[in-house]
Amino acid sequence: MIRNGDIIARITGLSQSWIGLVLLATATSLPELFTGISAVTAADAPNIAVGDALGSCVFNLLMLVLLDELTRDEPMYRRIDQGHILTAGFGVILIGSVGAFLLLGQNSVSFQLLHVSGYTPFIIVIYFVAMRAIFVYEHRAKPPDALKAETNVTLRVAAVRYAGAAGVIVVAGAWLPFVGQELAEVTGWKATFVGTLLIAGATSVPELVVTVSALRLGAVDMAIGNLLGSNLFDILILAADDIAYTKGPLLGAVSSAHAITAFAAVIMSGIFIVAMLYRPETRVRGVISWVSLALFLVYLFSSYAIYLHGQ
Repeated sequence: MIRNGDIIARITGLSQSWIGLVLLATATSLPELFTGISAVTAADAPNIAVGDALGSCVFNLLMLVLLDELTRDEPMYRRIDQGHILTAGFGVILIGSVGAFLLLGQNSVSFQLLHVSGYTPFIIVIYFVAMRAIFVYEHRAKPPDALKAETNVTLRVAAVRYAGAAGVIVVAGAWLPFVGQELAEVTGWKATFVGTLLIAGATSVPELVVTVSALRLGAVDMAIGNLLGSNLFDILILAADDIAYTKGPLLGAVSSAHAITAFAAVIMSGIFIVAMLYRPETRVRGVISWVSLALFLVYLFSSYAIYLHGQ
């Protein structure tokens, strides 16, 4: 998938960041989409659906730690494109909004059209505004003609190969909610915790594989674009889940503890933005950067909080 994404980028003149943000992020987030739809319809497990989407956002940001550790030759935050700040900023807006909507929904401060929350159109609109803004930024920063390169593979062939790889990724998504429910019943763990940690971890495996593969090919901007773009798409998935959940507004039917995960993802996105602007060079005792350490600690704290307060 990474090689085909790189070929599409070179043929079309689109940047690696844009290909990672749109094509790779969409494909690697398909398990979250199918898991969420299955959870709110067939499995009637809304907490698993919301936990999966928000937990995947945290997992994606945690993968920045892995990328940072694998780029020992040069500090990662000094070699990636500044345009990722824009994507991370929109991630803060969307994920932070969902956290606020979760808290408002618990207090009945909500409005809806039929069974769909009034917040869902807001999420959809902001997502497409983000895509448009990032696309315009990419074209301003890097004119398409400057990015084109020769390749022996046609756009059609690369697109077909990409679609085939995306299809392979989807296979496991539909049955994961049932596994999560059964695991919660057997272990006594709460559905909020299972969805946020275990199901989100399982559906984030494609992001992990694609990210490491991109790094090995030297396409670090594609790897970062995939992770941050997946976060935006995961929030769009919540809008789709809300539409599919016919019992009422989705965010009003789940545990308010999911807001912990949302705000953890916001904090982690903020840490990434700071790192992009500050561009740190040193590592703590030469082992791990302070950015990676901060991201990891936020992840651990949010996971423990979800374990204590989830439903």
